[in-house]
Formats: sequence, structure tokens, C-alpha cells
Amino acid sequence: NWCYPPVRRVQSSKLGPTPPRLLTEEEYRLQGEVETRKALAELRSFCQSPEFSAWTTVSRIQSPKRFADFVGGASHVTPNEVSVHEREFGLESLFINEQLFEEDDDEEEEEEENVNDSFAG
Repeated sequence: NWCYPPVRRVQSSKLGPTPPRLLTEEEYRLQGEVETRKALAELRSFCQSPEFSAWTTVSRIQSPKRFADFVGGASHVTPNEVSVHEREFGLESLFINEQLFEEDDDEEEEEEENVNDSFAG
């Protein structure tokens, strides 16, 4: 019995590390939101720090006012950008993609039936 714990350690080292648990879609979305908010706060903080060269940055960007608004606390995306994103990646796009894939599947089935009919005749 005195050597039992070391045997357990050897057995567990042979098994290797356990794989990480995969996130659910909701956990993934939530983690993305949390990490994005955190990174944006860090970026704002850096842009307000003394070591940040505001003039150099402003001279390089297309929309200095939008950047200044962001540093001041405004959103990093416009309502129009949110709308475009929702159309492209939201539930609406999932529905459209689902319909497109269903149509593609129907067309492929018809083509297969036509090919099979031509070989059978």
C-alpha cells in the first residue's frame, strides 16, 4: 500500500492531459462579447495614455472624429455597420443560406435522377 500513490501518478501521466471542454454556442458568443469589451477598454485606455502619439495616429486614419469619439467612450461601430453585420451574419442570413442549400440539394437530386434515367434507358 505504501507504493500505491506513485502508481496512480504513473497511470495518470500515461493517459496524457485531458482535452479542454468545448464551449457551447452561447458560451462562445458570451466570451466573445466579454473579451471584445475588455480589449476595447484597454485600447481606449492606451489611447488616453501619455505614451500614445495621438497626432501621428490621427494623421493616418480616415475618420479622425470617429476615432476621437471612440476614445471618448462612443461605440466602435456605427448603427449602419451593425445593420449590415446582422444582414450578413445574423439570423436572417442563416435563413437565406438554409434556403439556398436546400435549393442546391434539390437540384443535385434532380441531376442525379436524370443521369440515372439516361443510363437505365
